[in-house]
Order: sequence, then C-alpha cells, then structure tokens
Amino acid sequence: MIDLNLLKRLCLATGISGDEENIRKIILSQIEGYVEEVNIDNLGNILALKKGKSKPSKKLMISAHMDEVGLIATYITEEGYIGFSAVGGIDEKILLGKTVLIGERKISGVIGVKPVHLLTAEEKLSAIKIDDLYIDIGAKNKDQTLRYVSLGDFICFGSDFKVNGDIIMAKALDDRIGCMILIDLIKSELPFDVYFSFVVQEEIGLRGSTVASYKVAPDSAIVVETTTAADIHGNDDKVCSIGGGPVVPFMDRATVYDRDYYKIAFDLAKKHGLKIQTKTAIAGANDAGAIHKSRGGVKTIAISVPCRYLHSAYSLANIEDIENAEKLVLKLIGSIF
Repeated sequence: MIDLNLLKRLCLATGISGDEENIRKIILSQIEGYVEEVNIDNLGNILALKKGKSKPSKKLMISAHMDEVGLIATYITEEGYIGFSAVGGIDEKILLGKTVLIGERKISGVIGVKPVHLLTAEEKLSAIKIDDLYIDIGAKNKDQTLRYVSLGDFICFGSDFKVNGDIIMAKALDDRIGCMILIDLIKSELPFDVYFSFVVQEEIGLRGSTVASYKVAPDSAIVVETTTAADIHGNDDKVCSIGGGPVVPFMDRATVYDRDYYKIAFDLAKKHGLKIQTKTAIAGANDAGAIHKSRGGVKTIAISVPCRYLHSAYSLANIEDIENAEKLVLKLIGSIF
C-alpha cells in the first residue's frame, strides 16, 4: 500500500520550479538512515546512494522531480492587484477563479479578471490571456499589498488533498507521486546498489536532471513520472487512461526510449500480473530527455502514472496505478542488467 499521508504532505507543500526547499526538507527527513550517502548539489538536487544486497556491474539511477508548475509575481498595480507570469506550462484558461498561496508567508489570494458584465462585445469573444489576469488579496492599494507580497514571490495553487475511493485529487501529483515512490523504494530492500536523484526545475527545461545525470554518470536510468491521461469527456483519442496501469512510453518529444528496457517492462508486468499500458501519442517530455543524452549516453526507461488534468489546481490519479508503478520499478531494478 502506498503512503497516502506522505503523498499528502508532499502535495500540499509548496515547491515551484526554483523554490523546492520545502519538498527537499520532507524528502531528506524521510530517507535519513536509509541511504549510504546523500548529497545536495549546487542546483538543489538530492543525490542519494542506497545499498542493496549486492553491487551491480553497472550504475543505475532512478529519478523523480521535486518541482511543480506555478506562478511568480511580476508587478503590482496602484490599486493593489498582483500581476504574474507562469512558471512552467500552464493553460491560462484554467486559472480564472482559482485560489492561490503567495510567497513564504502563504498569503491567500484569488485569480480574477474583468467581470463578464463589464466586458465589451469584442472582449467577450476574445480568449483569456495571462496578461488579462491578476491576483486579488483584498488589499486597498499598492502600499498595502507590498506589506505582504514582493516581486519575485512564488505563487502556488491553494488546493486541498482529497481521496475519493481509489482516486486521489490534488495539486502537484506531477511529480510528487514519483518522489513518494522513490522514498518508498529507498526504505525497501533492494537487490542492487541504486543511485536515487530527486531533481529540481524539470518544469522549466529539465535543468536539475541535466546536472544530476552528469554528476552521477549512470549507465542506466529509470525515470518515475506522471503523464497526461486523456480519457476525458469529449476526447476520442484516449492516449492512456487512469486505471489502466503505469504507462511505459516508446517515444516522446525528447526521448526515444531503450527498446530492450521497454520489452523487459512489458514482460515483467505480464509475468507478475501487473496492469501496464503504453502511450499512443508522441507528446510531452520528461527528465529522460536530458538523462539519456548525458556524457556517453544512458540507457533509459520511463515509468509514468497516468493523471488527468496535469498542471492544474487539481489532478486525478488512481491508487492502483501508483502501486503498480512502484512494483514495476522494483522488478526492473533486478532485471535490466
């Protein structure tokens, strides 16, 4: 069974790209005493060595990213409203009316726009742009806002963590699910020594994984991620579905995955009765895009949990998919060499 309390802590903590300290503290507290070595590099990645029953002939790295998408304060109007830019890929359409938490003090605000009854006919037909939006904290003017908010403050969704049967709904499931799985694996007995990397700034260009893979210099890598599930109303191209098991892609926009590892994953899932699926669209990317090109090249596979509504205030994931993803990663550790 997955540790829902740990996943809740990870999801509710703030950790936008470039501001992962809160997540890093949780992870370090969880893996203390379970790893032989732990280092934090200059970018903020956690690099940890977990000893297994024996030393493998090649070096394996398992990676997940700590950061989430969010916003950053860029200006404050004379009336006290806060302008912002996106940190990572966020669709403007999902922002309107969302509650947010601003800065280290977690100041509450709501994302607003000119109300519909004040719009011109032309404005009603126009798509919402991020420059049209603002955050309202209820301040009377700019000076009052500046008592609580500074330019450059990170802003995250003010979401809760909900469990509805076998479904989890929360912000930042991308990729706190991966972080939780790595923590659980570190606490487990492993067949071989494994290097674990909890990396930063995936959402703004795979930056942490570029540094981590160069430092660790692995021969092989498993990226534990989430991926877009498109089994939603009005979409005929399902791509992959929640409840269908972990997703093992053969290719995305940044990586052509190792074909041997891809076959091994499906063979292992069949042997051990685990649900598994592939992604039928060549779309998206993850830290594998940086890792597989590191140094002399790294044989890489991604194991992803399908989630609906990624990069929004609430994503949806299936508990069984998460459990099967962790089981598959554990089986892979003992099988890919």
